[in-house]
Formats: sequence, structure tokens, C-alpha cells
Amino acid sequence: MLSIYDINSKNMPAKLKKSRKDKMLAGVCGGLAEYLGWDPTIVRIIFVVCAILGYGSPALIYLILAVVMPD
Repeated sequence: MLSIYDINSKNMPAKLKKSRKDKMLAGVCGGLAEYLGWDPTIVRIIFVVCAILGYGSPALIYLILAVVMPD
């Protein structure tokens, strides 16, 4: 029989935090990938493409997330 705790634990969203296992610089892209359920390589490619094209100042966003996101 399912309890209310089983149902809530499956429906709760993951917490956004830096990755410890998929870490290149600060673990921001790896953490975003874990949160979204994506491959970390895809997130890193998107970040690099945005950095090259200049959309949204990705370097500044990365630095802010590196400071704000918990470990």
C-alpha cells in the first residue's frame, strides 16, 4: 500500500544545486543538467554556443550561478 510519503517523494522536483560528479569548473552546467534531467554535455554545448553568439551574457550568468547555487 502506498503512503502519502511515497507519493510526495516521487512528485517533488529535484533541487537545483552544483554537481559534484559532473564538474568541470564550478559544477553549474552539471547541476543544471541533473535538475533538468539532461546530459551535461548538452548543457555545456548550449552554454558555449550562447557564449559565442553572445545571448544573455552567459559568462556573467555562470559566475552568478556559481556563487548563488548551493553545493
